[in-house]
Amino acid sequence: MSLLSENVIPGNHGKVFGTNAKEQAEIAIVVEAILTVDGIKDVLVNADVFPAELTVHTNAIVEIEKIENAVKPTGFHAIPKGGLFQL
Repeated sequence: MSLLSENVIPGNHGKVFGTNAKEQAEIAIVVEAILTVDGIKDVLVNADVFPAELTVHTNAIVEIEKIENAVKPTGFHAIPKGGLFQL
């Protein structure tokens, strides 16, 4: 694997994750869990698609695994979508 495929790097693109959370309250729980990870700047939600998409922006290099592990205790998941960059 590479730096880009295993991490979210700082920048305007961010990394898009899919989640199985469906309701707004569930998505809010997932977003709160992601925001607890050091280095996360913000999380943008696109609930108009299924599964809902979360675009995570960072101000430092953050391992994707740390984001996934932060969400697991909520009972939901955050799985990175394919591709190196998502616009």
